[in-house]
Amino acid sequence: MEIDSIEPPYLHGGPLGRVGFKTQPEDFIVEELLGFEPSGVGEHCLVWVEKRDLDSNTAGARLADALGLRRRLVSHCGLKDRHAVTRQWFSLHMPGQPSPEPAALESEGLRVLRVTRNTRKLRRGIHLGNRFTIRLREPDFDAAERWSQIVSVGVPNVFGSQRFGNEGRNVEKAIAMFRGEFTPGDRLLRGLLLSAVRSHLFNAVVAERMARGIWDRALPGEVYGFPDNGTLLLIENQRGDEMQRFADGKVEITAPLWGCGDLHTAGEVRELEMEVMSRFPELTAGLEAAGLRQERRVMRLRPMNPEFVTLEGGDLQLSFDLPRGTYATAILRELAVLEEPRETP
Repeated sequence: MEIDSIEPPYLHGGPLGRVGFKTQPEDFIVEELLGFEPSGVGEHCLVWVEKRDLDSNTAGARLADALGLRRRLVSHCGLKDRHAVTRQWFSLHMPGQPSPEPAALESEGLRVLRVTRNTRKLRRGIHLGNRFTIRLREPDFDAAERWSQIVSVGVPNVFGSQRFGNEGRNVEKAIAMFRGEFTPGDRLLRGLLLSAVRSHLFNAVVAERMARGIWDRALPGEVYGFPDNGTLLLIENQRGDEMQRFADGKVEITAPLWGCGDLHTAGEVRELEMEVMSRFPELTAGLEAAGLRQERRVMRLRPMNPEFVTLEGGDLQLSFDLPRGTYATAILRELAVLEEPRETP
């Protein structure tokens, strides 16, 4: 069974043209929005760093090595893009030890902006979101009207190509894993393959609802979610005004991240989701056998606090906030084809 990861449909008519993307790290700036102020005291040292062309795991390992800590004592809220300038928090478990000086932690591509303390360590996914500032170079189109549409209507909250691995082969590898033909070398790779399958199925439901013209229309039996924090409103917890709250943009409808357990939806929505999943029996069975539980994700993504600037020379600079777990490329793909420089071997 050969499966290509889905190329999700476009909502706004497809890209307007082509732009240079990430031609240098400063073209893609990401600032983590923690969502709370560190307490200033506690056994965890929190370090606010700026990384240039450096991935999060490597940065965490450098911080650990600089202090002679075990790497498992360094944590962060989530992975950030490597080919970018990113600002994010790391926590170092240092009970009874003084906070280090910033200079002791810095290295090539890693600058320390702030050091403080906190009573709890940072865990994956506890941050509020991220602020993006993105430069798109040499556009051959007028983007103002399309950007206004994206801000007003939003875009499908689909998973992009980065979720599906090199040449989009993670779903194919997952099928081999489910069949016992391939054994991942570690838990991290196994998790990546399972995530790719869930993303593939989520995108399939979104694509089906778009094809039927109901991706942004609430139906009886929906499960709703708050777009800023992922909290779900299951049917038994709904108060009856969810359709109006959806129309007002306060909640969004959701699609499944597949696993074992109750699907949560009812009626027409449940029938649609089950019909889509019936096309992928090997994938759904594999996720269930892996022990993943049913979860859900909102189907629409809106850029928050958006800014649009045409720079001298014609380049575009876009700034916006997104909730954690969502992708700036889901926004940008509705605007332009992103042409990244090829990496030299």
